[in-house]
Amino acid sequence: MADELELLRHANPVPSDDPRFHDRPLDRPAEARLDALTRARRPRPDRPRRAPTLGRLLDGLRPRRPRRSRHWAFGLGAAAAVGAVVLTLTLSGPTTVPAVAAPRPLVVAPGSAALPLDRLAGLAAASDDVLRLRQGTHVQSWSLSMTSGPGARPPVTLPEERVVRWAADGSHTELVVATDPRHPGRPVVTDADPVPRTVQDGHVLSRRTYPPSWSDAPPRAEPPHDAARLRAYLDEIDRINPMGTDELLDAVAELLDNWTLGSRETTALARVLADAPGLRPVGAVTDRFGRPGQAYVYDDTARSVRRMLILDQTTGAVLGLEDTVTRADPEYGVEAGAVMSYRAWLR
Repeated sequence: MADELELLRHANPVPSDDPRFHDRPLDRPAEARLDALTRARRPRPDRPRRAPTLGRLLDGLRPRRPRRSRHWAFGLGAAAAVGAVVLTLTLSGPTTVPAVAAPRPLVVAPGSAALPLDRLAGLAAASDDVLRLRQGTHVQSWSLSMTSGPGARPPVTLPEERVVRWAADGSHTELVVATDPRHPGRPVVTDADPVPRTVQDGHVLSRRTYPPSWSDAPPRAEPPHDAARLRAYLDEIDRINPMGTDELLDAVAELLDNWTLGSRETTALARVLADAPGLRPVGAVTDRFGRPGQAYVYDDTARSVRRMLILDQTTGAVLGLEDTVTRADPEYGVEAGAVMSYRAWLR
């Protein structure tokens, strides 16, 4: 065993600091070197051969390193006017490209007037826009993947776009595409494999068709357009009693991941949000698709997260939800002020 281990170390198919050091197939040069080592020990013809992986090769020879991961989702639009920190990472895939870290937080326009939610609800009710409720959603999101512990990699952002459409017979389709609207045509990072890799812009991550189904439970059930009933609907989504503002925002996000609200439902939601404790207006902001809106902030001190909800300043429609960390987390390499999540909903 000692001689074989020494041969393996000398061949070194994949160095221990290589980002491909995971349970996945070796590349061609590494497999050729491994094949030269094991040529004298071919498997018998009646025993099917498994593709050699580094994890299987080193199983029992090296102790496994503890590793934890954290996953955040956030969205970014095409007209982003904010800077981004660029981390140059070696990723597996067809090309090696810089992975873009989380964007900087949205900035409230200096000197802009803060519009209280109850007044915005009134504006939404008086709006000339008459939009109908539609089952399904169109959301642009990012996923921030982080790891900690020995051998942890820097944070990697994973942009995705998801479109869900329902048919009259109760069936629906879900299309998930890897795309970064800020850089059309450039490769995109995805974590479809255990190790983040690059794919072409517009690469289809999943395309599913679901058979007809009906449900009378939120968020599948049709949302009401009365504020009191909508609040009860959101309570049922979250299932936490009592539901605080943090849980309310999570329930709103889940609602919008299933439905595109009409004018009446939007007005009812604005009235529900107006009663949320700690959700305060901070002024005008332009979202990451260039849409003007009003920002409302809730400080979640328990999780050290600042949550910003962006609403259309005329119709009251929810445009986006941004989470920003307020306390550094050295274990994951996250600094205070980093945007941890963002989602943008589109019609």
